[in-house]
Amino acid sequence: MNYQFLVETFFVALSGVPIALLVTIVAMLVALPLGFLLALTRVNKIPVIHHIAKIYVSFVRGTPIIIQIFIIYSSIPLLLKMIFEKYNIAYDIYKINPIWYAFIVFAFSTTAILIEVFRSALSTIDKGQLEAAQAVGLTTFQAYRRIIIPQALVVAMPNICTATVNLIKATSLGYAMSLPEITLKAKVAANIGYNYVEAYIDIFIVYLILCSTVEYIFKRYEKHLSKFKVAKA
Repeated sequence: MNYQFLVETFFVALSGVPIALLVTIVAMLVALPLGFLLALTRVNKIPVIHHIAKIYVSFVRGTPIIIQIFIIYSSIPLLLKMIFEKYNIAYDIYKINPIWYAFIVFAFSTTAILIEVFRSALSTIDKGQLEAAQAVGLTTFQAYRRIIIPQALVVAMPNICTATVNLIKATSLGYAMSLPEITLKAKVAANIGYNYVEAYIDIFIVYLILCSTVEYIFKRYEKHLSKFKVAKA
């Protein structure tokens, strides 16, 4: 065991944390509203969209994320190339930063997960609350913003936390898109002296610290929401 390399590479792996967090934040910012809206289509069984959302969720939940990465990372450049050639756009698609593909892949995957999270949370809310809110003059949007969504968040927050932590861990697969995140940086450093065991230990420690910190933040926020729920009861 090369302890000097272990210590040095820990900071190399740590330098990939900003990329992992950026991908996580952007993916969640896209997935949260989309997941909620598509969950509403499933709860209210809106024709066509309800079935499309159901198939979408089944596809994502039934396939490994690494396969989704390979499909999206391979197909998007081909589609863009066809479009650019058709409209005579002079741009080398292979110069696109892989982080854009990471945003698409992880937002695509996380949205499907959050659809089920929000669908489950919304199903716990009594429909009579929406009817009562509308009866006193609130619009549907106001009823959701003031009554439905706060209660649904209390129920959904533990699962949103799990989805976020899983997303952070999934960014370790970004190396398949040449994304300079935690895993790729540590593995590149290990290539010189074949110190892969030390590199994997560093990756393990960095992700453990990162995910534990995120879980702690969510637990604090869940505690805040629980107090809010009790106060509103």
